[in-house]
Amino acid sequence: QVQLVESGGGLVQAGGSLRLSCAASGRTFSRYAMGWFRQAPGKEREFVAAISGNGFFTSYADSVKGRFIISRDNAKNTVFLQMNSLKPEDTAVYYCAASIYAAVATNLNLYSSWGQGTQVTVSS
Repeated sequence: QVQLVESGGGLVQAGGSLRLSCAASGRTFSRYAMGWFRQAPGKEREFVAAISGNGFFTSYADSVKGRFIISRDNAKNTVFLQMNSLKPEDTAVYYCAASIYAAVATNLNLYSSWGQGTQVTVSS
């Protein structure tokens, strides 16, 4: 089991930037892919971005491609989500998750451990 703790959420104006961090413990960090998901009020949790265990491969939802960047520091057991050009529709609770596989995964059912979530609010 992996323990995950997110940080970095907050309130930002449209067009601004935020950087989310997720610290992991409990398993060898580089052996599993990491993902970011989000859930807006009244909506289902959706995939945002994922990165492979070795950090070489990434995947993004079309809605954030070109604006968000996922990265990881395996020496510090941390994954990041740099969010630029934020829009009001990016407002949601953001969750980091640890996959059961090392390869990139976009299906949330392939993630076995989840953080508590961090709120991101983008004002217009």
